[in-house]
Amino acid sequence: MNIYKGFLLTRQARDTRLGPQIELWLSTQYGPTQVLIEGQRPVFFVPQQAVQTVRDLAKVAGIAAELKPVTLKSFEGQSLAAVYCPTIASARQLNDILLSNDILVLEADIKLADRFLMERFIQGSLAVVGHSEVVNANTPNSFIRITQAKCKADDYSPTLHTVSLDIECSEKGELYSIGLDSERDSRVIMIGEPQPTDTPTQWVIDEKALLLALNDWFRAFDPDVVVGWSVIDFDFKLLHKRAEINKVTLSLGRNEQRTYFRTLPSSQQSFITIPGRVVLDGIDTLKTATYNFRSWSLESVSQELLGEGKAIHNVHDRMSEINSMFRSDKPSLARYNLQDCVLVNRIFEHTHLLQFAIERTKLTGVELDRVGGSVAAFTNLYLPRLHRSHYAAPSLHPENWIASPGGYVMDSIPGLYDSVLVLDFKSLYPSIIRSFLIDPMGLIEGLKLELGKESHQAVAGFRGGQFHRTQHFLPNLIEDLWKARDVAKTNNEKAFSQAIKIIMNSFYGVLGSSGCRFFDTRLASSITMRGHEIMKTTRRLIEEQGYQVIYGDTDSTFVSLNGKFTPEDADKIGNQLVSSINLWWSTYLKDEYNLNSILELEYETHYHKFLMPTIRGSETGSKKRYAGLIGEGENERLIFKGLESARTDWTALAQEFQQHLYRMVFHNQDPSEYVRSFVESTARGEFDHQLVYQKRLRRKLHEYQKNIPPQVRAARMADEINQQLGRPLQYQNRGRIEYVITINGPEPKEYQRSPIDYQHYIDKQLRPVAEAILPFIGQNFDDLSAPQMGLF
Repeated sequence: MNIYKGFLLTRQARDTRLGPQIELWLSTQYGPTQVLIEGQRPVFFVPQQAVQTVRDLAKVAGIAAELKPVTLKSFEGQSLAAVYCPTIASARQLNDILLSNDILVLEADIKLADRFLMERFIQGSLAVVGHSEVVNANTPNSFIRITQAKCKADDYSPTLHTVSLDIECSEKGELYSIGLDSERDSRVIMIGEPQPTDTPTQWVIDEKALLLALNDWFRAFDPDVVVGWSVIDFDFKLLHKRAEINKVTLSLGRNEQRTYFRTLPSSQQSFITIPGRVVLDGIDTLKTATYNFRSWSLESVSQELLGEGKAIHNVHDRMSEINSMFRSDKPSLARYNLQDCVLVNRIFEHTHLLQFAIERTKLTGVELDRVGGSVAAFTNLYLPRLHRSHYAAPSLHPENWIASPGGYVMDSIPGLYDSVLVLDFKSLYPSIIRSFLIDPMGLIEGLKLELGKESHQAVAGFRGGQFHRTQHFLPNLIEDLWKARDVAKTNNEKAFSQAIKIIMNSFYGVLGSSGCRFFDTRLASSITMRGHEIMKTTRRLIEEQGYQVIYGDTDSTFVSLNGKFTPEDADKIGNQLVSSINLWWSTYLKDEYNLNSILELEYETHYHKFLMPTIRGSETGSKKRYAGLIGEGENERLIFKGLESARTDWTALAQEFQQHLYRMVFHNQDPSEYVRSFVESTARGEFDHQLVYQKRLRRKLHEYQKNIPPQVRAARMADEINQQLGRPLQYQNRGRIEYVITINGPEPKEYQRSPIDYQHYIDKQLRPVAEAILPFIGQNFDDLSAPQMGLF
């Protein structure tokens, strides 16, 4: 019997006439593999004292549920019984009945396929044995089917076949072409009569033939992963709409299974299921990997990452040109269509996004295409361990939600400084969890010790929490991830290292989120309030050595050395400080709590010059806003945090002004002539190309009623003009708007009609930048920007 090692692509559970069936699609060393698992029943838990009531309610509903006592108990200490239902549908029905009768139900929301995998500690990779057969043998879409399957965890690393998909269409959504770029085949499927082209093009007669050709392509070239840009919310949404109109079934799944598409009415978020294939949207996957860009358009991201992009930028120019190309130059449209596909593939390759997604799945068990997924990751890792300690997980209790304090942020001491060091605690919150043994089950077990004689077994937390010294999982889970990340960093495995970092740092957020079943304010507060204590104590220890702490934020401490130091001398002081403070914490935790300290302060940065500004219009120091100069010579860099140069909602005018002005001040140069000249040039219109604001509309346009910000006024004007010109409305359902401020107020960039209000840009863009730094060198923006008086 062969052992098939594979990587999990999709999971699904469904009711069949023979009972529930779990379907897994894997990428294996032998090719695509379908695993069918029978005999698994949905299960949830109820208090043993409610068993008879549950039986009675199930009988009335005609549900043949089986109830068995189990060794599990709730976090409140109630003994539990397992409720097994014959189908997935009947389990949902019975859960609703029990909840409406005020009966406690635990873990009913865990999906059957997820439970099957997590209880076997399967996280992405697995080994399977069972009865195997080859389906569709000797065809391009052949696959292996395994029935009577038994599965266990494995560490298989897949090689996945990817296709980048992009569509072109009219403003009314009528399809023109579909671009597909993969290692196995690259082409554009185009509606029209065949004509010569330098782009591989498949010609079809109409939209229905286009959709059928797409089905054929997936059958023939069989990708594991589909990537694209807004590929779910735009491309697949439109493909499904056009398939319905043309009465075509999109059967893009393996074994020609149909594609399922749905949009949540509440959030308008769309989801797609293609059995045996994964769809990764470039924007969502980059955000999950913590990338951030000024604009998320494919043009902007590809220019920033790759230094290349699309030829057409304006949305109306683009639509007009696409329409024109489809009518009279289809070879150019094919080239344009395929270029978008190629750009997305290059972005995925450049950022190692697919490898990041694979490693995240192997670490946590969340689906490859899961956006966010921190709560699901924590549940996958924690729940099976909890069960083995005879607990069932609690239900969500959002009504009992009590917020925990956020990270420590110290009031800053504003000023322009020489030689400022930044000292960072390495992964502070994970370190606190490990050092102080913070854990959901550890809290429950620790609280039991309050009245007993074993209170020495408890580690004190905050807000009444205390944690058992030996009964816990989370500290060990983080320790394992920590070790894996150290290995990944040593091996320069950047995608793996980043995936681990995000997962470790998410655990605090999960425990502090009312959307997590393990939320308890005593858990989250024991992390953040301990962080406050650590940061305040560290400040005291530094100041006892004669230095000044000018700012602190979550895990970073900013230390002024009270003078100008060479890089070598500053490094020496920084290393001495972290060495002495780490020793202090190690000794303190051992003496005070009998705990091993995992806290590790690191020397991060030496700023030759550093600005901590005031809050605008006040003498109070600001928070999360600063600038500094690091490095020397060719390696010199200006760093901005929270200031205009680091923010996407400020104009390029302000950012260029800030970069040059701060560099001059940090190099002890007099900036007065530069400020005067820049203001005059702005007023003369020499920087008009840098005056554009870009802002996101976070609500639908009609939802803005009382306060109407400038971007909304510009968006409404743009769509009024669009309507007059017979163009599609762009901004009704959120989006990003580019606009300028004119003497008649905000106007969309593409429809600007009035002269620029230059005084607005001087007052609202240049003045705040200058006033943050000029007072520290005895200068005043009003004096420098006032019009020059002539002698005669």
